[in-house]
Parts: sequence; C-alpha cells; structure tokens
Amino acid sequence: MKCRHCAAELSLNFVDLGNAPPSNAYLTVDKLNAPEKWFPLKVKVCSSCWLVQIEDYPDSAELFSADYAYFSSYSSTWLAHAQRFVKDMRERFNLDAASRVVEVAANDGYLLQYVKAAGIPCLGIEPTKSTASAARQKGIDIVEGFFGVRLARKLSDEGKQADLTAANNVLAHVPDINDFVSGFAVLLKPDGVAIFEFPHLLQLVAQNQFDTVYHEHFSYLSLTAVNRIFEKNGLFIFDAAELSTHGGSLRVFACRADSKRCKQSERVLEILSREKSAGMTTVEYYAGFQGKTDKVKNDFLVFLIDAWKRGKKVVGYGAAAKGNTLLNYAGVRFDLLSFVVDKSPAKQGKYLPGSRIPIVDESRIRTFRPDCVVILPWNLKEEIMAQLSYIRDWGGKFVTAVPRLKELG
Repeated sequence: MKCRHCAAELSLNFVDLGNAPPSNAYLTVDKLNAPEKWFPLKVKVCSSCWLVQIEDYPDSAELFSADYAYFSSYSSTWLAHAQRFVKDMRERFNLDAASRVVEVAANDGYLLQYVKAAGIPCLGIEPTKSTASAARQKGIDIVEGFFGVRLARKLSDEGKQADLTAANNVLAHVPDINDFVSGFAVLLKPDGVAIFEFPHLLQLVAQNQFDTVYHEHFSYLSLTAVNRIFEKNGLFIFDAAELSTHGGSLRVFACRADSKRCKQSERVLEILSREKSAGMTTVEYYAGFQGKTDKVKNDFLVFLIDAWKRGKKVVGYGAAAKGNTLLNYAGVRFDLLSFVVDKSPAKQGKYLPGSRIPIVDESRIRTFRPDCVVILPWNLKEEIMAQLSYIRDWGGKFVTAVPRLKELG
C-alpha cells in the first residue's frame, strides 16, 4: 500500500485490530440472518510524511450510505460545543448577514442551525441522505454529495464562495485527503478562513484511544502531517488550538496560500515543537501501541466474564462507532453484554454490527436494573452519568474500558 498523501510505500505498522464490519453498519431484524461484510482493521504509518492511515477499507459510499445512522444532535455536549463554536467564530471573524458560512459534513444541521439563527447565510454539504434530510427539516440549505475539488469549483462558479468554512470531525473521514483539502482552497474567498477540528493523534497514543480506529477514519492526524498536507494543497495554517472534545482534539485555522492576511501564530509552532519532542517523527514513537490495546481488550473480557460467572447483569450505553471497535476486537456478544442503550431513534430497534447486540431505548435500563452500565462513548461519560444517575438507587455502577478498565464514581 502507498501513502494516500505522498504515495510513499508503507511498511511501518501501528496497530492491528483484526477484522470488523463498518462501525456504523447497524443491522435491522431482517438482516440478522444475512452475512455481514468484514474488512481488515489495520493501521500503518508513513515514515515519509508521518500520516497514520488505515490499510484496507470499503468504498466510502458503502460507509456513508443512505441509511447512515449517526446524528450529531443527540448529544447535548456536542450541541453545546457547536453553539460555542458559532458564537466564537462569529465574533472573531466579524461574520454577519453579508457573510457566507459553508459547513462540510453538515450532518443533521447540528451546527448550521446556530449560524442560521444568527442571520448569517449558510450552506451545508453532506453525503448521507438520512442526515441531509434532517438538516433540511431545520430549514438549512444542503448540497448532497461528497466534497472535493469538483464540487468546490461548481459552488464557486455559482457564486457560493465562503468567508468561512467549517469541517469538524471530517478530515479523518476522507479517503482522498489531497482532493478534499484542495477543495477548500477553491471554495474560500481570497481572505476566507477554513476551520478544521479532528482528534489529535498525540492524545490517541498517550491515552490509548485505540477504539477511535474504525473504517470511517481513514487517517489519524498530527499537526505535523496536516501541516504538510495543507502546504501541498494550497492552504496555510495560521493558528491552532487544543480542545477537550473526543478525548483531545485540535482546531486548525487555515487560509488560502495566496492570502495576505494570515500570519502564523506561536501556538502552531508550539504544538509542532511538542509533537517533535514527543517523537512523532520517529519510528520508535509508534512501537508498543499494539501491546497496550491488547491489555485493554483482555482486561475488559476478564471483567465481563467475571460478571457473568457471578450472575451480574451488564449492559452498555451508547451505540457509538468506538464502542463497536472495542466489542468486535474483544469478540463480545450478547451473552456478556445484554443490550446497548442509545438515545437516537435511528439506532433503536437495530443491532450492533458484528456483535449483533440489540440496541434499545433508555426505558429498558429502568426495568432491567443492571448491576453495571459500560459507557462505550467514554468522551461523553459525564453527560451519560448525569443522565443515568438513577442507577445508583439500586446499587448500579458505571464502567469505562478505555484507556483502561475503570469503575467511575
């Protein structure tokens, strides 16, 4: 395999999580007797540009199908983050009724609803029919398709260049990262700003967040790699910020390479320097990660088997992609985890891919009265623990498996 950015041959292994079906390919009842498609879940490192990337993957149209079931608006934590984002960017870049905001991967309109409410013209780009439809129901203009240079040129020719583009948690999701990034250089106005948010590889390694590895994530990103990719595709990074979202993310601010307004901040240089000091441009940095993931998997299995032996009832909360990675890597089935609760009606009544554990609504927790709830989307544990605080009435406990097995207070 060759690097999807610089085309160098890939030989450095990062982690091998075996095989799994696409993490958001939830099963309906009528599909339970049909075979599932499983794909290798192996990640390699390019020792030339240091882009970390998945080795084998299904076609993107198969991953982001018409019945795609991830809707951003079902997390109050994420909605609050989106609302703050809009407020901060509106103030920082003086966005008003004469501006245009374009969001790539607009999902169900979770962010653009706040742009629209502020009276700022906006447009969303979203490839999945299910979420695009939900966004339109909020009155948001949506272009249904995958973003790249071709779509950017079409929008630009139609006079829809952007003062600001937002691309939150999508940069890792694109197979052709060069075409995707180049599209922003086309879509931006001469002094426009492009903002990207993505999980930071530095935190993934430091906190053993291996469950964020799944087929929708084609790339695992450091600022070092992103800076090189942007430079090669017409963008210049002028600022960056570290965020707590998704276990530790970066927010990157970029402008067109030919823009006269952008000067690089010290924060960019500081993060690049910290990545270098951590060893992210060395082969040694990526060694040993496999052993850490194996320990988490085995500790989790021991916990579940011990609970089963003692007759304890264990359920999961959050039919999240990261949870599916963990469950399939560990080989967990419904004998060890009775069901998984999820807030999204789009997932309820379906079954997790691979493990085929049923997804139910929250009322099942009150009637089942589990001894333990495993929080699969650990990045939302505070929100979920507050929501389900009543399980303590019967002595129920919360547990997370990543970055290590832990009972939560």
